[in-house]
Amino acid sequence: MSQVLIQRRVAAAGIPAASTLRQWAARALGAVAGDVTLRLVDEAESRDLNQRYRGMDRPTNVLSFPYDIEGLDAPILGDVVICAAVVAREAGEQGKALRAHWAHMVVHGCLHLLGYDHENDRDATEMETRETRLLGEMGFGDPYADDTVGHEAASDEV
Repeated sequence: MSQVLIQRRVAAAGIPAASTLRQWAARALGAVAGDVTLRLVDEAESRDLNQRYRGMDRPTNVLSFPYDIEGLDAPILGDVVICAAVVAREAGEQGKALRAHWAHMVVHGCLHLLGYDHENDRDATEMETRETRLLGEMGFGDPYADDTVGHEAASDEV
């Protein structure tokens, strides 16, 4: 069983309750044991992390930081950082329900911690299929159904 810690560093309307975020993360992680931190941030922190770890000078929707520390005995999977303002803006621009987009970002970030990525078309298809299935099980539609940009709109693992 995984423990999901919520770090809320931003006061913004529309952020789902901590219990909801934990449920979504738990669904994405499945039977994998390990702790995860979901850190909800503002655009300044997102931009700083995106610049520092990906070389991109802009805020982004979600960043994942998988732990890979040799000799660490604690079951820590990693951190997922989600920018509330970017999620809200994207939901509006893409005509998506804000709650559905939040669920997608939590699932997307957690799947990166499990080793999924979208660096090539084959991997992107595998990740998007898993995301769509998980979100469907939670009552949400396919987040890529009307997405003309596809997997490139989602942020990378660092």
